[in-house]
Amino acid sequence: MAAFRPTATATPGFSETLSCKPESVARARRLVETALKTWELYEFADDVTMVASELVTNAVQHSKRRRLRIRVSRPAHNRVLVTVFDRSFALPILRAPDEQDTNGRGLLLVDVLSDRWGTHRRPFGKSVWAELIAVEPS
Repeated sequence: MAAFRPTATATPGFSETLSCKPESVARARRLVETALKTWELYEFADDVTMVASELVTNAVQHSKRRRLRIRVSRPAHNRVLVTVFDRSFALPILRAPDEQDTNGRGLLLVDVLSDRWGTHRRPFGKSVWAELIAVEPS
């Protein structure tokens, strides 16, 4: 069982520093699964996990740095915020790949699956975040 540390902020959350290597994507997925299980937010686990995977994959492929940080937080009872920090200053660009493109769809998936997403320039690089809102049962 993986041991993830809770964040030291007022907002409940989990975070981990990962190597910028493809195998870190699986570790990020486990972090998301742990957080959602802890918060009993099962209804949109697949979407949050996919968004986290895509954000981490983008950082691994494009930042060309040694480390990244992922944070999964819960700013409200029905909201989950996934944030990936890296030391690259290059902001991601939402593209519209054509049928022949073999990649370039990650941010498009983030855009479709999340309720909103964005980027922030940081003194050390950038953060890319996505917020997902669980639909309240009627």
